[in-house]
Order: sequence, then C-alpha cells, then structure tokens
Amino acid sequence: MHVAIYARHSTDKQGTSTQDQIRRCQEFCQGKSYSIAEIYRDEAISGSHIVNRPGLSALLIGAFNGRFDLVVAEDLSRISRDQADTANFFKRMLFLGVPVETVSEGLINELHIGLKSTMNALYLKDLADKTHRGVIAAVLRGGVPGGKLYGYD
Repeated sequence: MHVAIYARHSTDKQGTSTQDQIRRCQEFCQGKSYSIAEIYRDEAISGSHIVNRPGLSALLIGAFNGRFDLVVAEDLSRISRDQADTANFFKRMLFLGVPVETVSEGLINELHIGLKSTMNALYLKDLADKTHRGVIAAVLRGGVPGGKLYGYD
C-alpha cells in the first residue's frame, strides 16, 4: 500500500515537531509494511483552519491524482482542530477512496470524526481562553503581552 504522510505544527517554537511526527509515522508505516509515496508538511501553521495550508492542499491534489492509497498522520489534530474542516477532509478522502489512519487512533471512521474532532475543537477553545487570561494578567502586572518588543528598553 502506498501512503502519504502528513505532519503539521503550529508555531516557530516547535522547530523539530514536524520532523518528529514524520519519523514516528515512518516507523508506523514500516511496522505495517506500507510504502511511503509522499510526505506533506505544514510548519508554523495553526490547526484551527484548513485554509492556507500549502502542504494539506498538495496532499488533496495528490489524493485526487491517485498518487497514494492511504493518508497517515500522527493524530487527527494534525489534520485540523476544527470539527467542520476535519469532517470535510474526511469526506473528501472517502469520496476519493483514500482512507485516513493515524498512529494514535488507528483507522479513522465517522466515530473518530465526531468524538475526536470535538475534543480537538474544545482543546483549541480552552487554549484561546487560557491565552486570553495570560494576556490580561500581563497587562494587569504592567507588562506588555505578546513577548519582546524590539527597539525599546
């Protein structure tokens, strides 16, 4: 079976994350005797939306052109943390006859799309809430939220 590996990380601070995911997926594929046809990645791009992700767009084109038989990712959140985007991606892959399998969850089905993508969306919502709380706390302490400002002492 010819597979495509997809990996994504969100921020510049996760420099080796994509490579670590790819290595883990390669080991997974080797254990299943899958042949890796393509590797797609999006680096420093949020999983909150599927739009403007060149690696995922290339993967969709590859699937449409029949370049592989299966998509492998580390887990479903690497595809997207948005419920609708995850479901839409899954439906497109089903239509093209290309299943999705993850190292963490196994072969993805409708149950994963419903439950796991809901959990991924809730994680994103909780993260936004905690980030907002941190910004408010920084301002109340007299600090500047958002990190270092260059050109100022």
